[in-house]
Amino acid sequence: MHMARNLTADEVREEHVTAMGPRLGPVYNVLWNELVWLNAKWREYIELYGGSQTRLDLLNRSARFFFHMVQRALWETILLHLTRLSDEPTTGGKSNLTVLRLPALVDDEVLREELSGLVTAVTAKTKFARRWRNRVFAHTDFETALGQGAEPLENASRHDVEDSLKSIGAVLNRMHTHYLGSNVLFEPLTASATGSIGLLYVLRDGLAAEKKRHQRRREGRPDPDDLGPGRAL
Repeated sequence: MHMARNLTADEVREEHVTAMGPRLGPVYNVLWNELVWLNAKWREYIELYGGSQTRLDLLNRSARFFFHMVQRALWETILLHLTRLSDEPTTGGKSNLTVLRLPALVDDEVLREELSGLVTAVTAKTKFARRWRNRVFAHTDFETALGQGAEPLENASRHDVEDSLKSIGAVLNRMHTHYLGSNVLFEPLTASATGSIGLLYVLRDGLAAEKKRHQRRREGRPDPDDLGPGRAL
């Protein structure tokens, strides 16, 4: 998430509540934070699995099975997060905090109508994620799992996720523009050295060091640290 000013979480919340009021402001603030967090997770997924073949090869050479599990876990949690942000305001008699709740909290009729159209787009864009949640992630649909005549589950792609994120961002950004007079970009503009990029550099350097260590041992000139099983972690 990128903004022109550096504000603490409490300052951002106070700004939202001041601009939107005590009924709408806290709801918007929670959804705002959730979308920031979801975009951060998506950015890490793309850095690891949506970049160059060099990065994929690096992950496979380092710990193929582990990073396969990480990929599946990240993908699942991202789709589940999309559904939480885009579910109906009420399911099973329980209230949900989703972007679909926002239009009803807006007093301005013109803005409310505009937001209604935007959340309709959100529902359409995130439909694929709800189907995956209902039939695979949150429940194991019997017919789907056994391949016994179930309606085929459509593929979920990175493009679907990107479109979903943009549609949710459009709702919150429209409100930010209306109440605070400025646009907001929810996706991180630069990769963080403390995230997956930093991990990739450590893996690259570690594999390079391992290659040199094996080379020294083959040539009969090992360093003292090259001998033995190595220090336990």
